Amino acid sequence: MTSRRSPVQTTTLPSGLRVATERMPGARSVAAGVWVGVGARDEPAELAGVSHFLEHLLFKGSEDRSARQIAEAIDRVGGDMNAFTTKEYTAYYTRLPASALPTGLALLGDVLTAPALRDHDVESERQVILEELLMDEDSPEDRAHTLLYESLFPDHSLGRETAGVRATVSAVTPDDVRSFFQRWYHPAAMVVAVAGGVDHDTVVAEVERTFAYAGTGGDRPERDAPTSEVVPLAVRRRRTEQAHLALGFRSLPRLDPDREALDVLNHCLGGGMSSRLFDEIREQRGLAYAVYSAPSAYTDAGALAIYAGTTPGNVDAVLDLIEVELKKLVAAGLTDDDLAVAKGFLTGSYLMGLEDPSSRMARLGGLLVTADRIPPVAEQVARWEAVGHDDVRRVIERVLGSQRVLAAVGPLTKAALKR
Repeated sequence: MTSRRSPVQTTTLPSGLRVATERMPGARSVAAGVWVGVGARDEPAELAGVSHFLEHLLFKGSEDRSARQIAEAIDRVGGDMNAFTTKEYTAYYTRLPASALPTGLALLGDVLTAPALRDHDVESERQVILEELLMDEDSPEDRAHTLLYESLFPDHSLGRETAGVRATVSAVTPDDVRSFFQRWYHPAAMVVAVAGGVDHDTVVAEVERTFAYAGTGGDRPERDAPTSEVVPLAVRRRRTEQAHLALGFRSLPRLDPDREALDVLNHCLGGGMSSRLFDEIREQRGLAYAVYSAPSAYTDAGALAIYAGTTPGNVDAVLDLIEVELKKLVAAGLTDDDLAVAKGFLTGSYLMGLEDPSSRMARLGGLLVTADRIPPVAEQVARWEAVGHDDVRRVIERVLGSQRVLAAVGPLTKAALKR
């Protein structure tokens, strides 16, 4: 079955594999990616980090190619190849000259359908991932966000670190990795997305050739929404020069009708240089270098996080200022100017972000694997433009009216932060 929407076209192959393309006239490069609808939240607790582990391993080689042969094939055409893991999907992608697209699809098809997953590769990559965890541990800002999510979603996979922890990464066996691959990496859970100087029918034919599956279909992970109460205060005491503060609320799922109103609210709160938190805490008072807010959305849950890094002696002042701005939003909502600035930023940055094949490809793959449809760009812009004051007030009540969490990393104590 093929549906045509110029310039975006989609085809579902008999195996269940979905192919999405976007032709960009005049583009001399292409970006191709495979998006797999399984991520860190779909792992058993004892194997936390296995999705990320597998992501590292796929480029180590296939049944027909070594890791060096894969790297040389990409280098030979001036391209690049990479991957990343999130809580709900994993993506593998490459960027190349348009004429080299068959090479890119052949490599992606090879590692996604017949990875070697050798025992010795698992052991060598284990050490790389353990070093990655140590690197992350040395970033107190990252640790504050990790602590925040653990506290927002306690005893739930959404609260776990995507890369896992040292204990689980150390315990994962080669058979665990192979079993996870065999369980979830099947056609029905995958999307092949390509954007740039491409022809849809040519891409589909190439994908049929390079992503040859013996079987068809397969299922997708079943997910349970978080139900437990949040942990209101969490502190990790460390000798750092700054105190790293992360304040958060449970928020809206990915496809919630109010998601665009949340985008508008977030931009005004801490999403840009004109935001209230940035202006009040950094520009007016000089109490922080980094201060921002950001939403995250998943299938059945979401989070709104506020971050600030400040001198330990200024923690109370910063928290008080955040509280003042939150209370102002609850009491009065946004002004007409707030609304106009936020809409202008969201639509303008969105459109500018879609100027290159990589961002177009990521949009296709991300939307199709999480929402099962690719709405036109104009539809997304219209949704932001349609947000009104009543929509924002409703989101303020839904999100800022929920239980909050304060997570902190630095030379602090729980007693000092209880408010």
